[in-house]
Amino acid sequence: MTDLTCPSLVTYPGGLTLSRVVAGMWRMNEWNLTPQQRVAWIEQALAMGVTSFDHADIYGGYGVEATFGEALALQPSLRDKMQIVSKCGIKLISAARPEHTIQHYDTSASHIIASAEHSLRQLGTDHLDLLLIHRPDPLMNFDEIAGAFARLRQDGKVRHFGVSNFSRHQFESLNRRIALATNQVEFSPLCVAPMFDETFDGLQDLGVAPMIWSPLAGGRLFSSDDAAGVRVRTAIQKVAHELQRPFGSVVFAWIMQLPSRPVPLTGSGRIEAVKEAVEATQFSLNRTQWFEILRAARGHEVA
Repeated sequence: MTDLTCPSLVTYPGGLTLSRVVAGMWRMNEWNLTPQQRVAWIEQALAMGVTSFDHADIYGGYGVEATFGEALALQPSLRDKMQIVSKCGIKLISAARPEHTIQHYDTSASHIIASAEHSLRQLGTDHLDLLLIHRPDPLMNFDEIAGAFARLRQDGKVRHFGVSNFSRHQFESLNRRIALATNQVEFSPLCVAPMFDETFDGLQDLGVAPMIWSPLAGGRLFSSDDAAGVRVRTAIQKVAHELQRPFGSVVFAWIMQLPSRPVPLTGSGRIEAVKEAVEATQFSLNRTQWFEILRAARGHEVA
């Protein structure tokens, strides 16, 4: 039987360590779990070596962090076994934020600090292991963001910092002012842009591992009936049959094989789906298999 209890870890610049697969909490409120069931789910993930949990202040209409915090309150010892990631910088129109009249970005120092402090209260913890700016903001001031990060670190509220959905230039501009641990970006066989727009190359050059959201293309890899979806699904199924591995595991393995060492999120509440993601740490594709999936993803041979 394949051992799914000890996937490798990724150590980032500055000493942050995350599990090779990260549990994405975006839809946790849609899983309809009782607080005790949430505790059990977290314990099962931890038992598989998935020790990192990805949040954002806005998830679940500003409610997921509190949902997760309720589970931690029932079993406080779990906090020391995990790393908590959160994000800030987006303001949604929401019943939970009636003062918001337009959806917009806010990367001002005051908002970053207030958002981080609110996340701490919702989660019931005294620190975040990693805080990310959720989206690039046309009005973002790199010096102001770096100053907010420095203050949160000085106050012991956040240990490491990063960004999400930043271009290579945006990442490097902020990274020159304060060390960033990661850039969380969208990537899958149906979204391969970061491989070719210098995002992954730039991070590899700095020794920074990207985090990956939507590695299964939001489920479209399983269901899309357009030409690209069918082509990619067929290629993945072929490799899965050759390796005798689950379809989802092959996708995660394909992503993790990149030399920048991407760390994918699994956003499913099904513990079996988490197991499939973890299984991807146990094998690799040969070069022919890897390029078969890339060829399907791009719709043409390499030139």
